[in-house]
Amino acid sequence: MVFIHTAAGLTVAVALAVTVRSGVLERPLALAFGVFVAVGELSRWSGAGVREAAPLGAAGALAFALLGENAGHPTQHGAAQVVAVVAGASLLGCVPHVARGRGPVLDHLARRVLTVAFAAVCFQPLHDGGVLDRFGGPAHALLLFALLVLGVLCDVVLAAGLAHARTGWPYGPLLRDELRAVPGIGSAVCATGAVIALAVAVVGLWALPLFSLPLLLTQLALRRYAAVRATSRQTIASLARATEIAGYTPPGHARRVAALGVAVGRDLGLSGPELTVLEYAALMHDIGQLSLVDPVPAGATAPLPAREQRRIALLGGAVVRQTGAGEQVAAVVERQADPCAEQPVAARIVRVVNAYDEKVHGAGPGGPLTALEELRLAAAGEYAPEVVEALARVLARASLTLAAGG
Repeated sequence: MVFIHTAAGLTVAVALAVTVRSGVLERPLALAFGVFVAVGELSRWSGAGVREAAPLGAAGALAFALLGENAGHPTQHGAAQVVAVVAGASLLGCVPHVARGRGPVLDHLARRVLTVAFAAVCFQPLHDGGVLDRFGGPAHALLLFALLVLGVLCDVVLAAGLAHARTGWPYGPLLRDELRAVPGIGSAVCATGAVIALAVAVVGLWALPLFSLPLLLTQLALRRYAAVRATSRQTIASLARATEIAGYTPPGHARRVAALGVAVGRDLGLSGPELTVLEYAALMHDIGQLSLVDPVPAGATAPLPAREQRRIALLGGAVVRQTGAGEQVAAVVERQADPCAEQPVAARIVRVVNAYDEKVHGAGPGGPLTALEELRLAAAGEYAPEVVEALARVLARASLTLAAGG
């Protein structure tokens, strides 16, 4: 993380020094794109699963980096001016978000600066050397789109690296999740950036507001989709609390199992959709206890006979199907009591983390280490060894506190 931030800072410093020495060329063009990028950054948002917080700002910044003409006239600005304008506009647009404490703004700015610098450095030599003059029509558009794709891939690598440095989660799954999200908002950013660059080259700056409208509508649609997903998760979390309200499980048990389970899933390399299934299943893993006439002491199902565990799990899966949480979630809830070798990874994680939280609940300061040792020494096939070791790594990294279940 320090390396990426330092590289971004040095890039901006060099760009500003070069721009100050040579002066700002084509000031109306620089001002127009600066305002466009700043407005795009002002409209940035955050939420679960957000790949690009400010798609409008990203498209405008990349379009400026790949702009070779303005209304038929060749542009004179270089890569340094592009980086300087984009960095200043992005910083200005992020000021309100910094004031409100929204998200890792420094990471966002570092990604933006380095991605734009990469795209500009790739494009400007081709433009200055007259290479682009030999391309016309579709070939020119395809070249711009290819450079935009490379810029987005650069951003993907940086985003995964920053997330890895910030969380300690494995880099491979983080990179895979970032790549999986590219065909969505990433493709819209690439298409809009290419269209803006080509349109400004023909009709001038009037193309900026006109061709940014589709991406703006896409961003609004994604916000609505994210709101629906957030509401769905809140509904599932509320249903999961039914066992706590009824006195079947200790307060906060489902939430702790879900949080710790997701951390273990990340350590084992689960993808974003798999983590969502795991989280929902962990939240609702005890819902079958509502069918019991007499509550299990402290809600601890791990010490119960295998047949009773299986019955509760099957009842829980039936309830989950009625909630509309999805067949995959219901299957994980049902199979959490199956033999370890027959369980999917998510069910193995729920089983181990549930047992851990039950063992450390009220066990005192030494409870976490004792619980881990009991899980390691359990009968063969009762708990997946790789999941137990992943749990130990997560706790050792202090991703969650050892006393979370106490």
